Parts: sequence; structure tokens; C-alpha cells
Amino acid sequence: ELIDEGKVRFIGSSNETAWGTMKALSVAERHGFARYESIQNNFSAVNRRFEDTLADICRREQIGLLPYSPLGGGVLTGKYNDGHWPDRARFTQYRSLGERQQKMVNRFVNDKSLATTKELANVARDLEISSTTLAVAWSKQHDFVASTIIGANSVEQLDESLKAADLQLEPSAMERIDAITSQHPYPL
Repeated sequence: ELIDEGKVRFIGSSNETAWGTMKALSVAERHGFARYESIQNNFSAVNRRFEDTLADICRREQIGLLPYSPLGGGVLTGKYNDGHWPDRARFTQYRSLGERQQKMVNRFVNDKSLATTKELANVARDLEISSTTLAVAWSKQHDFVASTIIGANSVEQLDESLKAADLQLEPSAMERIDAITSQHPYPL
């Protein structure tokens, strides 16, 4: 109804599963409802689970992923490397909060995610870009991605993410990233 009224152009889902996406498409088709045109899920070099099944659905059904957290909760910037816990960083603050936040800290800042981050920093260094720019460029450079959602706490952080806007990583860089992330699968 909102689409018919011109109040909404397209609809999408967020944090949906493969089953839920296909079920929604089936119901939309069966009843003549508007279908999902996008899906907004977590997707980064340390969280590639979307590629397991949802990426194939996006390709086949022409649904665009709008990945959020391309920096893996900030982990891919390298700020947590070598035991660093920056004062104003999200997971530094979460460490002193409740059980739910502590679980998020352990999920995002762990041996696998930090090892992946360190190795990706070498790729970024070889390309003469920041780890932030590399992570954002990587997240948008997939055939099922429509656009990437970024966030920043400062202008400097925003600038590093925006440097990825027109950056196309060479196939050799993408292959290096694939090799690194396959060494530490599913760090989150």
C-alpha cells in the first residue's frame, strides 16, 4: 500500500536468513505483494557468512545487499591489535557493561578476528591505503552488493571510509584477501 501511495519506492529486510528471504519472496509472489528488493545484513572480511547461501539468493533473485559493519565493528581498522583497547572505542566501553555487551566483545575481538586483521593490514600497506579503506572497498566489491553502509565517530574515520568510494581492488588483492580469510574462517 505504501508503494502504491508513492510513500515508499522499494522495501527490504534486515538481518534476514536465507529461509526467511525465500519465504518472503514466495508470499509476495503468491499474493501479489511488493517483494524485497534489498537486504541489510552484517558483512565484512571477518564476517563472510552472508556468502554461504544469501549471496546466491541475492544473485538469483536480483536482491541487493546493503552490508552494514564493513569494518567488523571497528576491528578491521586495526585499533584492537596488539592488545590495544582505545578509550572511546565501542568494545572498550562494552567490556565494562553487562553480559550481552561482553558477549559482543568476545564475538568481535578474538584471536581469529585479530589474526585476520593483522594479515589484512599487510595487504592494505602493500596497496598504500589504510585498513579502513581496504575493508570498505572489499565490502562493496561483490556482485550481490548494491551499496555499503558506513559509520564513523570522527571526520578522520569518515575520510578513510570515503576513500573506498571509487576504489576497485585488483583481482590479485581480492585473491589475497580470500586466502587470508580462508585461514581463519568464521572469526565472528
